[in-house]
Amino acid sequence: MNTISSIAVSGVHAAATRLDVSAHNLANEQTPGFRRQVVHQSQEKAGVVASVGKADEIGSDLAAEMVEQAAASYTYKANLKTIQTQDQMLGSLLDLKA
Repeated sequence: MNTISSIAVSGVHAAATRLDVSAHNLANEQTPGFRRQVVHQSQEKAGVVASVGKADEIGSDLAAEMVEQAAASYTYKANLKTIQTQDQMLGSLLDLKA
């Protein structure tokens, strides 16, 4: 897999992790003593890595979770568009060489 694909795929995985964590936080918001999960992203040589941890404070912030879901959704779509564009470019290059 080339660099563009690996960067975009890592972005898709990170966005999916962010969506999963946000959904988990919303589902458990009413649980007594619940500490929400947080996603930590770090940049790697060929993309990003997402890890899940626990927040220091107890409880969740519904507004922040809704914003996080929207942002993660847009990030997911942007990375998928990058993969699609790269596939189209490679297809065009193969058409030129054939």
